[in-house]
Amino acid sequence: MRPTTAAAFAGIACAAVAVATAQLAAAAVAPGSAPIAAIGAAVVDAVPEPVKEFAIRTFGANDKLVLLAGIGATLAVLAAVTGVVARRRLWVGYAVLALLGGAGAAAALTRPAASLTWAVPSLAGAACGAVVLALLLRGRPDRAADPAAPGRSVDRRGVLIALAGAGVAGAAGWRLGGTSDLEDARSAVALPEPASTGPAGTGLDVEGITPYLTRNADFYRVDTALVLPRVLPEDYRLRITGRVANPMELTYQDLLDRDLAEREITISCVSNEVGGTLAGNARWLGVPLGELLAEAGPEPGADQVVSRSADGWTAGTPTAACTDGRDALVAVGMNGEPLPLEHGFPVRMIVPGLYGYVSATKWLTEIELSSFDDFDAYWVRRDWKAEAPIKTFSRIDTPKPLKTVPAGPTAVAGVAWAQQRGIARVEVRVDEGPWNEAELAPVIGNDTWRQWKWTWEAEPGRRKLEVRATDGDGAVQTEERVTPFPDGATGWHSIVLNAE
Repeated sequence: MRPTTAAAFAGIACAAVAVATAQLAAAAVAPGSAPIAAIGAAVVDAVPEPVKEFAIRTFGANDKLVLLAGIGATLAVLAAVTGVVARRRLWVGYAVLALLGGAGAAAALTRPAASLTWAVPSLAGAACGAVVLALLLRGRPDRAADPAAPGRSVDRRGVLIALAGAGVAGAAGWRLGGTSDLEDARSAVALPEPASTGPAGTGLDVEGITPYLTRNADFYRVDTALVLPRVLPEDYRLRITGRVANPMELTYQDLLDRDLAEREITISCVSNEVGGTLAGNARWLGVPLGELLAEAGPEPGADQVVSRSADGWTAGTPTAACTDGRDALVAVGMNGEPLPLEHGFPVRMIVPGLYGYVSATKWLTEIELSSFDDFDAYWVRRDWKAEAPIKTFSRIDTPKPLKTVPAGPTAVAGVAWAQQRGIARVEVRVDEGPWNEAELAPVIGNDTWRQWKWTWEAEPGRRKLEVRATDGDGAVQTEERVTPFPDGATGWHSIVLNAE
């Protein structure tokens, strides 16, 4: 192995030791204080909205994994280059490690839930990386090995030992900072029977259609949490604060002991493109939010409910939407189970009819009564609209785009939703011809999507299918295509396929 190649691997080994040490330290401080997680979270906060939309549209639920992989790859390249340079100028290696440690510490300290201890993992990692760098490049300049570029000799065996040690430490840190204890705590929760149960919907029997109820494992996930917040039920507290007559603090058991309501509600992400899948329908169990707010007693002018996550993320919901009688919930259950970790365990918020960024706070720890004039929530500061009612949406699930179907009777089916208004009609047309009314699944309420199907007598050739919905107020879904930013996409979903 050439000396420059060995030096590159030495740099990577130093970076690996630094990251692994920081991960191990973060297990004792807080998982979110690990430098890669902290820097990743800072990147999520800082990147422009078009970049966020592109990432969600392109990578979907894997957007966080892609971000972390990108940070890791960038760090590996930087570490390799640093190792080569440090072979001749050792101080450069120390300087880069100091800069990276400082950047990780600074990023960690910017997180809303951070304390001063959050800087420790990054600084400890940088210090360990510096020690390893000194050990791996402690030899005298090796002119015989490479006369054109003399530099310190590299302890090749030490590189292998450092990489192995980093692997062990990193795995230990990942394990200690993992979610096994949370999964155990979730498994131990016994949800009570609801005091109030809403009607149960039924679906249509069409192959390829989206199921009426979305399984927990299949439910979409869009949030800013690169590391799942760690909230154990026994430690949980929900504070109701701000402009209220009676501030409250409730434990997890306090919530379970109240009269719980169970309702089927469809929620959707504002980033959902026309035809997109960032929506799901589940049976949610929780405490009616309106009852909690009535006990707290909002003061005049408190027109915004600011909900905070355990990691500091915020959403702002109109107080009226939480108290107007709709099934707004402080939810503890999803499809008959305690909330999954990635969907907000132990407690989250659900407010029908509003996009998730203004209503569906996961890992909920605080509800503050405020006003829109006094506070801008996380996404509103990034120029998304402060109030975001869900727009009418319809989607073709089957046939799939570009598929070839046999001529003759063909089932065309999908879902449509317009929470708080409901879906009254769905229509499909072929090649911009007349609209044909589809069959709808039974109505159970205005807050769930409705499946639909239409039997198409397919004629041979390349065909374009379009769908539109009419909501319960009689308003027809607009044809105008707009992007999700700043308050949700609009437009008719269409597919092109072949019939033969």
